[in-house]
This record gives sequence, C-alpha cells and structure tokens, in this order.
Amino acid sequence: MAMVSKMPIFLCLLFILIFISQTNAQPKFLYYFCIDDNGNYTANSTYQNNLNTLLSNFSSNTQIDYGFYNFSYGHDSDKVNAIGLCRGDVKPNDCRSCFNDSKVLLTKLCPNQKEAIGWYDNCMLRYSNRSIFNRNENSPGFYMRNNGNATDVNQFNQVLRDLLGSLISKASSGDSKRKFAAANMTGPGFQTIYGLVQCTPDLSEQQCSSCLVGAMSEIPQCCDSKKGGRIGRPSCNFRYEIYPFYDLTNVEILQAPAPTVFALSPSSTDALSTKGKSKTSRNVILIVVSIVAFVTLVVLVCIYLRKRRSWKHIGDDGKNGGEIRSTETLQLDFATIMAATNNFSDAWKLGQGGFGSVYKGMLSNGQEVAVKRLSRNSIQGDIEFKNEVLLVAKLQHRNLVKLLGFCLERRERVLVYEFVPNKSLDFFIFDQTKCAQLDWERRYKIIGGIARGLLYLHEDSRLRIIHRDLKASNILLDAEMNPKISDFGMARLFEMDQTQGNTNRIVGTYGYMAPEYAIHGLFSAKSDVFSFGVLVLEIVSGMEKLEGRDSLKHC
Repeated sequence: MAMVSKMPIFLCLLFILIFISQTNAQPKFLYYFCIDDNGNYTANSTYQNNLNTLLSNFSSNTQIDYGFYNFSYGHDSDKVNAIGLCRGDVKPNDCRSCFNDSKVLLTKLCPNQKEAIGWYDNCMLRYSNRSIFNRNENSPGFYMRNNGNATDVNQFNQVLRDLLGSLISKASSGDSKRKFAAANMTGPGFQTIYGLVQCTPDLSEQQCSSCLVGAMSEIPQCCDSKKGGRIGRPSCNFRYEIYPFYDLTNVEILQAPAPTVFALSPSSTDALSTKGKSKTSRNVILIVVSIVAFVTLVVLVCIYLRKRRSWKHIGDDGKNGGEIRSTETLQLDFATIMAATNNFSDAWKLGQGGFGSVYKGMLSNGQEVAVKRLSRNSIQGDIEFKNEVLLVAKLQHRNLVKLLGFCLERRERVLVYEFVPNKSLDFFIFDQTKCAQLDWERRYKIIGGIARGLLYLHEDSRLRIIHRDLKASNILLDAEMNPKISDFGMARLFEMDQTQGNTNRIVGTYGYMAPEYAIHGLFSAKSDVFSFGVLVLEIVSGMEKLEGRDSLKHC
C-alpha cells in the first residue's frame, strides 16, 4: 500500500521534471509577431507542407556557416520565403541550435499565419508568402533598454553616436554573406561602451545604412539617457551596453582616441627624501586645484554675461529698421491670458505640442489669438521658450507666424501668436476628405510660400536662422491658405558668415532630418532644405511618414 500511495507523487514529480526540461530546451523569444495581414493557412495544406520543407533545410544548409539563410520553396500563392539571420559573432553550431529552436517555437506560436517573425538573442527567423528578399523593412520591430541611467549623458551620447556611426559605415559596406560590425569605445569616466550593428546581407549598402540610421534615430524614444539598449527590425538591428555582450574573440575591437594624460617624468635625483617628494606633490596639487577653480569661475562669469546680454538684446529696437520689436510692448500678464482662454478651457484647446498645449483665445479688443502654454514641469521648456521669444520677436515676414505677446510669471511660460483658422498643413494633406480642397494651384502656392519663408530665414533676414524642425505640422495655414512657418523652439541663430553648426543634442523630427544631422549632429541651411524636400514630396504625393513606415494616403 505504501508503494501504491507513493506512485502518484512519483508521477507528479516526473511530470514536473519533464515539463521543466522541455521548457529549458525551448527558450522563449525576446519578441515575436504573428502577422495576419497576408492571410492564414489550414492544417496539412500545400503552404504548410512547403513551410515545413523549407524550415527543415535550416540545419543542413551550408549558408548557416555565415549566419544567414534566405530561400524560397513552392509556387504562386503557396510559395514560402524565409530569412534566418544569426548575430555575427555567434558560432555555426550555436547558430544552428538557435534556428532549430526558432522554427519549432515560431510555428507553434503562430500556427496558422502565413507570415511570422521571431527574435532570440542569437538569431532572428521570419517567413512569409510575399517577397521579403532585398527589401529594407522597418516593421514590425521592438526595442529593449537597460534600466540603469548613464552618467554625463551628453558625453555618453556623443561617444555612442561616434561608435554607432563608425559601425554603421563598416557593416553596410559588408559583402553578400555578412553585414556585421561590433566594437567598443571609451566613454565618460573611462567607461567602455560596447556596440553591435547588423543587417541582413541581401540588402544593398545604401539599404543597410538607411535601415540602421533609421533604427538609430529611435534611440530617444527607446533608451534616452540609458546605459544600454537595443532595437530590432526585420532588416537590421543594433545594441549597445557598458559591458561586453558579444564574443570579443570574433570581432574587431575599435578603441576611441586615448585621453591626454599629463604625468611628471621621473627625476634623476632618486635620492630625494620622502618629505621632499610629498612637498612637491602637495605643491602640484595646489597649483592644479587653483587653476581649475579659476577657469571654472571665468566660465561661469562668461555664461552669466552672455545670458544677460542675450536678454538685453531682445528689447533692443534701436537700429534695426523696425525689424526687431521691443519685448516690453509684447509682455502680457498671466491674468489677461487666463481671461482670453477661459482659464485654459479644454473646449478651447487646439492641440498638444512637444513642450505644451495650444489654446484658442480672445483678447479684450476682440482679436483672436493662439496661446501656447509650455509645460510647467519641462526643464527643456525654459530654453525653448527663451529661444522662441528671442527669435520670433525679431522676425517679420508674411510666411512666418507672428508673435503677438508672451508671459513669464512664476513658473508659467506662455507665447501668444496670431490665430490661423485653418490649423496646420498636415490636417489637409493627410486627410482623405480635406485634401480634396488642395488643388494643384493651392499646393504650388503653399510650396512657394514655405520656400519664401525659408529663404527669409536663411538669407534675407538680418539674422540667419536654422529652423531644425520643418515639417507639415509646423506649417500653419491662414484663411486664404497662405502658409506660415511656426514653432521656433528648436531653431538656432547663425552669424551671417557662419555656414555650419554642431550640437550634442539632436532635436527635431527624424523623418524630416538630414542624415549628417541625425548621425553626427551637423546642421546648416542645407538641413532645412533637406526637410523642405521631404515636405514637398509629402505635399505632392500625399505620402506620410508614420512610425518608420511610409503610408500612402489616397487623395
């Protein structure tokens, strides 16, 4: 009886052990997608048989020695196309094992879908009934991030951009068997940053570079200020961490330029006493500390004087031919603005911007206005607010939105603009109903107006302004559908003889951003011209950039 009573316990333990062993033998994907857009297949159908045949060749195919597999099997609607990609540092046996796990798990998780994709740490597998070869595809995708925050974020981001930029150049120039690069560079505080980028080798050099640059542009949404992150797309992927996550023996190590270190050379008088050495060291330390303190004081004074002078110039309306208005005449009290917007009523809200909300308002003289109220919790908002007041108050052109007033009380930062009844350009060109109001003559007129406003900013104004965020939602349309460039919170002021600037803080909208700005932080008038070109294509074609995909609007 004792043996009989112990049998159920033994069977339960045996079942649990079997279950655990099966679970360990079949690890979970990092991410996977079962895609319904291309239809489903039925059990034992021709498509399923072709899929099983294709996937069964993964383990024996010699292409896997290079970590890449792309083959088709079948005909017409039952044709199956598959791509497998192993991480470039993964050894062939580990690659085969990863593919074996992928083909079992992906068909189990997506039992009827004709298209599916799954990512492990070591490999990616996808299949579809449509052509997926030699195509740069950005979705579906995923991102993951390290929860730890980077120290000295600006310097960390600069080193990260340099590292990924060099890796993208190296990987995209790879051959048809491998487009992969991994390396490390020294970041802030002598901390090492490790990076890895990869494309499917069937892509061209331009397609690979475009895919990786696009993925890199999503870092602010994915892992801004984090010590590590990864973004995966069907055609490419990248990852960075502050620890080695790939096999260092299988990749080329790229070191950043070593920092300059000043050291005292050994003295020829080695017989100096310990007391003399300590005194010399103490004197050196005192001198270095004094120099650092003095330089810091000078820098702080310069920053203070520069900020004070910049705000003084805002109110300077002496010798500028009426181009610059005194900000004293523009300043409004907060009570007036609250009355104009009905206490910032939600019913009067026009939209939500990057740094706050926009409301319709009515001044006491009956004039309609648009009121931009910046977020009270935004640290960046102070910078953008001062920037916009400084710039827009100095600019007067029919194709630029007109600043009517501003408020800076307590923690409130408010800008008051002329009201344009037709909202922004994106409400028309990307709306299937409203776009019918834009015939070719009006579209031509809008393009010409934007070009004139941009020419004024770059050449005809006393100042040279680089907008840095030219896009459809920042083009407002008045009652006669005349375009007005708005939102100068990201703009930068150039000297008249200055042609190019550099920044560690990439701002703007990536779909409209010039590659040299997105990758290296270099911006100029050409950056705005690039954005203008994207905008013209949108106006003419009705093609909108949405989450890394081009979406055609039927207009």
